[in-house]
Amino acid sequence: MPTFNQRQIIETIEMIKIHHLDIRTTTLSLSLRDCCSSSCDKTAQKIYDKIIKYSSKLVNYAQEIENEYDIPIVNKRIALTPISLIGESCDDVDYVKLATVIDKAGQEVGVDFIGGFSALVDKGFTKGDLKFFEQIPEALAFTNKLCSSVNLGTSKAGVNMDAVLKTADVIKKTAELTKNFDSIGAAKFVCFCNAVTDNPFMAGAFCGINEAECALNIGVSGPGVVSSAIEELDKKADFGEVSNLIKKMAFKITSAGELIGRRMANKLGVPFGIIDLSLAPTPARGDSVAEIFKAMGLQDAGAHGTTMALAMLNDAVKKGGIMASGYVGGLSGAFIPVSEDAGMIDAAKRGVLTIDKLEAMTSVCSVGLDMIAIPGDTPNSTIAGIIADEMAIGMINKKTTAVRIIPVIGKSEGESAEFGGLLGSAPIMKVNPASSEIFVNRGGRVPAPLHSLNN
Repeated sequence: MPTFNQRQIIETIEMIKIHHLDIRTTTLSLSLRDCCSSSCDKTAQKIYDKIIKYSSKLVNYAQEIENEYDIPIVNKRIALTPISLIGESCDDVDYVKLATVIDKAGQEVGVDFIGGFSALVDKGFTKGDLKFFEQIPEALAFTNKLCSSVNLGTSKAGVNMDAVLKTADVIKKTAELTKNFDSIGAAKFVCFCNAVTDNPFMAGAFCGINEAECALNIGVSGPGVVSSAIEELDKKADFGEVSNLIKKMAFKITSAGELIGRRMANKLGVPFGIIDLSLAPTPARGDSVAEIFKAMGLQDAGAHGTTMALAMLNDAVKKGGIMASGYVGGLSGAFIPVSEDAGMIDAAKRGVLTIDKLEAMTSVCSVGLDMIAIPGDTPNSTIAGIIADEMAIGMINKKTTAVRIIPVIGKSEGESAEFGGLLGSAPIMKVNPASSEIFVNRGGRVPAPLHSLNN
């Protein structure tokens, strides 16, 4: 266990009350590889029993540590082995049944979300994967805590465009099934290129097949701390000074986060996995990545220069985190979810921040197009085109990218969708009207780039 500087920990704790520093999530990663069975009922029971066995004290212990250190732990979550892999061993698999059982277990142990209703299809489909895709919309529509993800491409395999098309259909159908609640079901679904197996954040958290039986992963966030520190710098401070300050803040946040994470793992009696230092915002004022851009000197998120500001921020956060801990993992960097960031919401409403600019920013951020609401009548082929562009950025740049987009059924550009809680609210953003239909319907697999041949 690393040696923590007590003065730095105390200083970090002082950031909590004013600048919204928190432990964004403690996520219990749980392998279900031993739950496979030829019977769907038996598999469901094994999954339920294992979740209850390992997770029954997760929430209580998190509350105890909150009180002990006076640091808020906002979300308690579970990440499971991709359910498509577990379910396809069943002769009579019903993925909706498995989803319902997982959701029930999540409610009983009191977690906020449970992820891993996932599939890895970057190189193609199995018969089980195809059945799984068909049942995602219904599973998300009739559960409360369940989150779903699919991996559509990698830098080694290329991008499965057949899966991209099916994913667009999944998003649209899920939105339709939850249209009475501003299509919130689509907010619980994300598609990836180069998905990370130890990510503690939803909706994309799952326990990779190469992960341990059980581990405690932690996600820390503090955009308000970073923006406040930059605001105190001289306006003429150069970018080297700004970067060094961000690194120092990231170091302190990571040190505090790992202390909490290890205490939590010890109480649960499981290994400590990783700490994901991602500047994940919330709708609360002062807890915004967009405010960091303003502190750096940009008038708004989306102004020319925003991509450079985000690139520097992402890099400095990672450098500071890696100096504080040998177990930095997950996504680590800066998230740019529109609905979850008050500054992003404001900029999007005024048209300063567009989907095109967000796409450019995803080339340097931690993830991708996140929590973006679009008109409900957006064609499936256009959604597939948006996904394809984002997968290309991830594939070519050897980085994780993702799309979590919500076609809000019954609403148009300029209106707003309300999701509540950490998911916040989102203005319905303009989508390019030009058609992608012939292009995306070519299907097949986009070959991996030349740099994939690096053995």
